[in-house]
Amino acid sequence: MILALESSCDETAVALFDPARGLAGEWVHSQIALHERHGGVVPDLATREHLRHFGPLLERAKAMPEFAQVSHVAVTNGPGLAACLAIGVASAKAVALAKRLPVVGVNHLRGHVWSPFIALHAEARGEFAARLDELLPHLGLIVSGGNTLLFALDARRRVTVLSSTRDDAAGEALDKGAKLLGLGYPGGPLIERQAQSGRPDAYDFPRGIGRRDELDFSFSGVKTSLRYLIEKLSPAEVQARLPDLCASYQQAVIDALVRKARVALERGGDGFRSLGLSGGVANNRLLRATLETEAKRSGIPFLAAQPQHTGDNAGMIAFAAWADPAGTERTAGFDLRVEPSAGLA
Repeated sequence: MILALESSCDETAVALFDPARGLAGEWVHSQIALHERHGGVVPDLATREHLRHFGPLLERAKAMPEFAQVSHVAVTNGPGLAACLAIGVASAKAVALAKRLPVVGVNHLRGHVWSPFIALHAEARGEFAARLDELLPHLGLIVSGGNTLLFALDARRRVTVLSSTRDDAAGEALDKGAKLLGLGYPGGPLIERQAQSGRPDAYDFPRGIGRRDELDFSFSGVKTSLRYLIEKLSPAEVQARLPDLCASYQQAVIDALVRKARVALERGGDGFRSLGLSGGVANNRLLRATLETEAKRSGIPFLAAQPQHTGDNAGMIAFAAWADPAGTERTAGFDLRVEPSAGLA
């Protein structure tokens, strides 16, 4: 039984994971309403909220009968906001000391790597290892506000980063685009809502790095293009064209993501046996549908993280600690430190 804590940004989260039957409980305190007033995450406020809410969430976990069976504690130790990570790591160490349990650090991005497989475990249970073997090697796309990258998960469960973003992450580009359009925060869902009644071909925004020999992403160009376009329009014109602007902007971001995933699949030949999507932007319905089409075209299964496991959550941290213990070997023990700038390692 694994107790997991997550506090890399603005979500305070706790989870209990039982390898025999899956997630026994998940508890999350979201700070979206607080940071919405400021147009984005304010680190000092996020840290204060983690201090306020880890205690109550842990009390809820302690009320579960499974809590008595906890064998070790897992906690996100990076990447993320340093002070926020520090609250989670300190809380995890405190629980581990009190219960005389080992504590391990889990890379937040490894949590996203494994999040699409949580549903498979819930379905397969004792046959999970065999079902997983059928899906490896796996090509995964992580798309969030802070990270955008393609990775390969090989048959030995080793992770290799194939590409990342050279500037803004896709989620960051959506949030900044929404801010330019006066929509508020968080921007991705607001743009998606407006885009439903707009034309995705109304405006031709750049698709990042177009060369087929280049897998890296870039989203600064689409954001700059939107800003220049808005400067040419009056506020009334922006409002009148808002659905078309959002639909075209969203399409440009999604096209850039899907094109690179397609190239990676083609380069892999018959090597990849599944395609996965995770991270906060994975909730975008158009992105999910388009990537699922790519997977079908390649004749492989598509695995997308469940909505509750796309954002910052402790369920994926617990699951990663169990499914990928090799990923925690370097970060085990009470000398565990936060690594705010850590990559996928």
